[in-house]
Amino acid sequence: MVNQGLETRLSSELDSMLERGTLKHLQEIEGRQSAVVELEGYGEVVNLCSNNYLGLCDEPEVMDAIEAGVERYGAGTSSVRFICGTFTIHRELEEALAEFMGTEASVTYTSCWNANEGLFAPLLSEEDVLISDELNHASIIDGIRLCKARRAIYAHMEMDSLREALRAAEDARHRLVVTDGVFSMEGEIAPLPEIRELCDEHDAIMVIDDSHATGVLGETGHGTPEHYGMHGEIDIVTSTLGKALGGMAGGFTASSETVVEYLVQNSRTQLFTNALPPHSACGALAAVRHLEAHPELVAKLRRNTAYFRERLLEMGYRPIEGDTPIVPIIIGDTADAIALSRRLLDHGAFVIGFGFPVVPEGKARIRCQISAGHDTAHLDTALDALRKVGTELGIL
Repeated sequence: MVNQGLETRLSSELDSMLERGTLKHLQEIEGRQSAVVELEGYGEVVNLCSNNYLGLCDEPEVMDAIEAGVERYGAGTSSVRFICGTFTIHRELEEALAEFMGTEASVTYTSCWNANEGLFAPLLSEEDVLISDELNHASIIDGIRLCKARRAIYAHMEMDSLREALRAAEDARHRLVVTDGVFSMEGEIAPLPEIRELCDEHDAIMVIDDSHATGVLGETGHGTPEHYGMHGEIDIVTSTLGKALGGMAGGFTASSETVVEYLVQNSRTQLFTNALPPHSACGALAAVRHLEAHPELVAKLRRNTAYFRERLLEMGYRPIEGDTPIVPIIIGDTADAIALSRRLLDHGAFVIGFGFPVVPEGKARIRCQISAGHDTAHLDTALDALRKVGTELGIL
């Protein structure tokens, strides 16, 4: 029996969210994650919600690798790695990820959230300063909260603000600067060359979470560093296996052999959590290999994104500018964004509305995410829905 006082308060708050039109509803997919999905109650809809940027969630090579992984390794590790939880596939995947990211080594986690949460505390103490972009992902924020280092926040992608924070931290043993590579709610790309220059000038450690860029940016999908011609020049990179690289569970940290070994020894989310399920590791490795063999997927993703953005502008929408497959359209009020997303479903387009606390108050939006798995006909269906609903609601 749940405490009655807690039950009453939470019920009241949920009722208030429902009344304001901000209560989130989980849509149920009946089948595979793909460019087109079958939604319970709506039927077949074009999927513009997924991080399945390369369309690898239902790629036969990836699914076959998962099936073979289950056959060879079973359902899971049933323990943490240093006790009895590491399989051959973990080592193989980590070697492949390190090579892919241009680093000496990598270590996998059950999610990139765990990778970020377990990164800062082992490396830094009260003697150090951790400097973070104000719009960094929630997993970075929670990882920072677990760390005893002094904290500084710099204005979003503002290099003068970062410079001031670095100057104020000159007395620290270590200065660590962390940023998203691509900011998931805006689709903006962090200015890595300028950040690298400032880090070098102030002897600072540079860390990026490249979850929304791995497999997406750069000529061959190696992420934000490749986008800037800086492949292998970042001190520490965290990223995910749950987006472009097949959509499996899992994340990783890539860095020097020393940093990775230190995390293996001291990162709490590594030490006290079961290893990545081996079948997920098999699928992720297959996804990496598939991307390496098919860089044309990255080119198709760019073409699809350019086409979608151009058509949006032609019909009168004003998405946030950018070069990534994340295409946010600011609506303003959270209830309006959620209402728009629900109306779009009635016209065959699956697009989710985001509001506070995911984004700032007054900046609610729908976020369209493009995939190499989309054909032009898929995008046209979604664009037609956006035109009809935007006109009906007076947005256009």
